[in-house]
Amino acid sequence: MIYGFNIGLTVFIVVLALVVINAIKVLREYQRGVIFTLGRFSSVRGPGLILVIPVLQQMVRVDLRIVAMDVPSQDVISRDNVSVKVNAVVYFRVMDPDKAIIQVERYLEATSQLAQTTLRAVLGKHELDEMLSEREKLNADIQHILDAQTDAWGIKVTTVEIKHIDLNETMIRAIARQAEAERERRAKVIHAEGEKQAAKTLMEAAEILAAQPSAMQLRYLQTLTQVAGDKSSTLVFPVPMDLLSHLGPRQPENVASSSSGPQPPTSPT
Repeated sequence: MIYGFNIGLTVFIVVLALVVINAIKVLREYQRGVIFTLGRFSSVRGPGLILVIPVLQQMVRVDLRIVAMDVPSQDVISRDNVSVKVNAVVYFRVMDPDKAIIQVERYLEATSQLAQTTLRAVLGKHELDEMLSEREKLNADIQHILDAQTDAWGIKVTTVEIKHIDLNETMIRAIARQAEAERERRAKVIHAEGEKQAAKTLMEAAEILAAQPSAMQLRYLQTLTQVAGDKSSTLVFPVPMDLLSHLGPRQPENVASSSSGPQPPTSPT
């Protein structure tokens, strides 16, 4: 009789120890436990040591850290009917653990599917040039839409980044030709602007030289010196005649007028 009592006590102690061990739960700093009592939501606990009554209560662990979810490559047709493949990455975190468990089944999968459909819908409204040049704007649009739709699930979408846009070989060659034509256009515009500025500067210099004949003489002499230094053979350099008139001494006006014609005879006194 005593032997059977000892066995029963031992079994009771073992079962009690197993119940206590199963009732004790330890949650890390980034974890929370959603507690259900007889199937009904009761509370959110953690972090640290918590007790869960076996059979009566169940606990679901929820990770509160930021999740980096890769969005698989999606086939997107742009507004200008160009087919491309686009992949992205979505960063989000759980803000309300109870909503993430109660409002949606498998919130990770649900967020991934929503990100894929939103990526196709948003990029399909834009042309290819906008996809390639306005990624920041597209990222912000996708993030705003995802965040608004996942708010009811207790999830906060913090960042969306488009990683890569795959184009076929035909589109790559067309874009390369377009970029080359754009570079040639810019080069011609820059060359034309330079010619315009040079012509304007030469016109101003000509006006200054025309106002000062001596400056024109010095400029001719300077050009002659430069050309003579570069050439060792005989050089014929044309000089305008109006410049030679300034090289000699000027005669007084009365002398020039007296020598211009014969003097009238004087009558004898």
